Amino acid sequence: MRDVSVIPLTEDESMIVAVDNSGAVGMKAQDEVQVPYAVVSYFAFRTAVMECISAGGHPFIVIIHNFCGNDAWAELVTGVKKGLKELNFMDVQITGSTETNFQLKQSTIGLTVLGKKAMGGVEVPLNIKKQRVAVIGSPLVGEAVRDRPEEIASLHLFDSIAQISGVTLFPVGSKGILYELNQAFSENMNDRQVQTDVDIMQSSGPSTCFIAIYPKKLEDRIQSEAGSLFHLVQFEV
Repeated sequence: MRDVSVIPLTEDESMIVAVDNSGAVGMKAQDEVQVPYAVVSYFAFRTAVMECISAGGHPFIVIIHNFCGNDAWAELVTGVKKGLKELNFMDVQITGSTETNFQLKQSTIGLTVLGKKAMGGVEVPLNIKKQRVAVIGSPLVGEAVRDRPEEIASLHLFDSIAQISGVTLFPVGSKGILYELNQAFSENMNDRQVQTDVDIMQSSGPSTCFIAIYPKKLEDRIQSEAGSLFHLVQFEV
C-alpha cells in the first residue's frame, strides 16, 4: 500500500496524487521549529515527490497551500524549485494559493504533487523471504532534520536508485520504518523481528530516509550509490 491516489485518465495514462503537510515549522514566533520557509517547502515537497516517483509517476505540477502569509510565498516557491533542480525536473509548474483573510499564529502549509504514469507495466512482486531490504538515510524529525543534514538521503540519490530496474522504493514518513515495512510486505511484524542499525520506530519526518527492496544481485550497486547512508535490514519471520 502506498500513500498516494491513482486516478485513471485514459486507457494509456493515469495520474498520481501525492500530498504532504507541515505545521508549526517556520518563522512565526509560536512555531516549534524555527527555519526559513524555503526549508519548510523543500522538505514538504520532497516527501510528496518521493511518494509520486516511488509509485511510478513523473511530476508535472506542484500545488502549494500557504497559510504562512503573503510574505512567505516567494520563499516557499524557492524551496520547491530547489527540489525540482535537484531532480532535474525543470519542466514542472508551480501554482497555489495563500490565505490572506486571517493570520495564523503558527506556520502551516500543504503541498500537492501531481504526476503522470503510463498504464501497464508489471510491478515486481514483494517477498520478504526472497528479496533484500535496506534503509537509505536516517529517520529524522524536527530539529534533527536541521542539525544532521549529512544523514538525509538526497532527492538525487532517491531518483537515481528509483531508476534501477527491479528496485521498489517506499519513502518513510512520520509513522516510521516498521510501519512502512509492514505496508510494503503486508506483514504484521514487531520491532523484535527486524534487525538494522537505525531506529525503526522513530519518525522519519519529511521522508529523510527510504526503504529499498531489491534482488540480492543489485545490493553492491545500491550500497555503492548510497555509501554511508546504506543500512541493511534483516528479518526473523
